[in-house]
Amino acid sequence: MQTVRAVPAVSVLNLRDLGGIALQYGCQVPHGRVLCSGQLSGLGPADDASVAALGIRTVVDLRTADERASAPDRLPPGARLFVADVLGDNPGVAPARLRALLADTVEAERLLGDGKAEEMFAETYRQMVLSPRAAAAYRALLDTVADSAAGPVLFHCTAGKDRTGWAAALLLLLLGASRDTVRIEYLAVNPVMRVAYRPCVQNFLDAGGDPEIASAIIEVRLRYLDTALDAMDERWGGLDGYVRDGLRLPEEALRRLRAELVAPV
Repeated sequence: MQTVRAVPAVSVLNLRDLGGIALQYGCQVPHGRVLCSGQLSGLGPADDASVAALGIRTVVDLRTADERASAPDRLPPGARLFVADVLGDNPGVAPARLRALLADTVEAERLLGDGKAEEMFAETYRQMVLSPRAAAAYRALLDTVADSAAGPVLFHCTAGKDRTGWAAALLLLLLGASRDTVRIEYLAVNPVMRVAYRPCVQNFLDAGGDPEIASAIIEVRLRYLDTALDAMDERWGGLDGYVRDGLRLPEEALRRLRAELVAPV
């Protein structure tokens, strides 16, 4: 099954084009219209030309104020920045501090051992669905993607796996991708994450850290995504209710989103 196309980049983690993902009725997401990644703070000369060639007009930053201040984005030429802070009402949660969680093996074991790391990330995904602040951020992202004048759009968080992972899953579901397709795409980031965080993880393991803690932090797991989907189903009765009553995305924005990003194969 088709997963998103990884865009080669040395200085941008997890840069992916959502184009080519299969949708219902024999359609797909058009190539080059919506992309996602990790933070752009390291965008450097080696990738300037290739990233510029993508023609990105809008970058949507899903990170917290602290993350943006410590690692501000370097925007592609001609792009404008739009901030949609998903964790603004709780900036200390796990996805905003991946490396910090692995910095102290003793503290990591105390806080995250015995399955607590997985529980923490699963709960974060639940809150990304239920939090009004997160809903406002995801609504703003979708409204931006639906604006033909804004595209191509690139959205990102720090690593491009949790806040960005739910954003990509939500967008694909709205466009008509099946949940099975979304799950496959969601897990496709793990090989990249393992390579990107290998030095950090190795230092943690060399200091006696628990491999299960490192895995739960650095990788994505189906449990995380399914926790978000379950929260959506339980609170709003599924995708339609979530979009209407949780995100409060206007019907016109949803219509424009599908008009822009659903194309025949």
